[in-house]
Amino acid sequence: MPEYASITTLDTLLDDLRVGEARYRQLAMVRGELHRALDRGGLPVSARRSLRRLLEKEALTTYLRLAESGALRERQVDGGRPPTSQATNAARYRCLHLLRAAHGLPPLHLGGGGRIPLRPTPDHSTLTALRRRLDQDLATVMSPGHTRLTALLSLVLDTAARAGELTALRVSHLTPDRTAVYIQRRPQNGGDTPEDVWYALSPLAQAAVERWFAVRAPLVERAHGTSRLWVSLFVNHDGTLHQHGRAVLRPPGLPLEEKGLLLSYRAGRARYDLMTLLPPKLEQLRRAVLDQTPPTPFAPPTD
Repeated sequence: MPEYASITTLDTLLDDLRVGEARYRQLAMVRGELHRALDRGGLPVSARRSLRRLLEKEALTTYLRLAESGALRERQVDGGRPPTSQATNAARYRCLHLLRAAHGLPPLHLGGGGRIPLRPTPDHSTLTALRRRLDQDLATVMSPGHTRLTALLSLVLDTAARAGELTALRVSHLTPDRTAVYIQRRPQNGGDTPEDVWYALSPLAQAAVERWFAVRAPLVERAHGTSRLWVSLFVNHDGTLHQHGRAVLRPPGLPLEEKGLLLSYRAGRARYDLMTLLPPKLEQLRRAVLDQTPPTPFAPPTD
């Protein structure tokens, strides 16, 4: 593909953004679509030379029409390029707002942008029942997966952390007595500077984290150690292949990435009979905590 000055500037902008893993993947999608739109001559010539021109209404209106139609897909789907989903359209719209803000441009109204309503969140009684259920589970014998999910959920209930913020947690982010944790907030709009915020852990979370540490220790030892709090439980693969076509296997005890964390939430919701207490998405649980029992930060511990 030819190189364009606007895309080069965009790449520099993306390198400087502080966003979560999921948002970065969405931004990379938008970057690729914009490049393909320029290649095909679908956007004004001035958009090739200037990122500001590329992010103006004239260029973006055309870009959105092409992208939502599926014409800018990188790969074919079932032999064609069907229109993109409403969720993808909404993510694309949010990315454009983020890019304009990062480049110093004001908000731009481009129509609905495929925006979809937020999913409903659990009510107060459901959150109370969830806490009660997690406390009851801690009094039983739990599998490694159940133990990890219980610790994860207890931290969400105490901190309202996003998936990316949870994934980034390290053992050192807990106080030595494991009564507090700090979360590096990663605002989705990317415009605010991430900050470390301390939260006290409830007795439930303290007990759940202690149970998880007992499971985590031998896994990490066999995998030669990591400081990340959440680790894998089983052998898996990293998506690459040996020269003979076999998958490259990864031992248990390696850092759990955001995709794996979200998969474990979805699987655990069904596996541990939590369907009536947990919403389908971790983000819904996080928003419920923010709406009903917002966590209160406190001053970081001192030595």
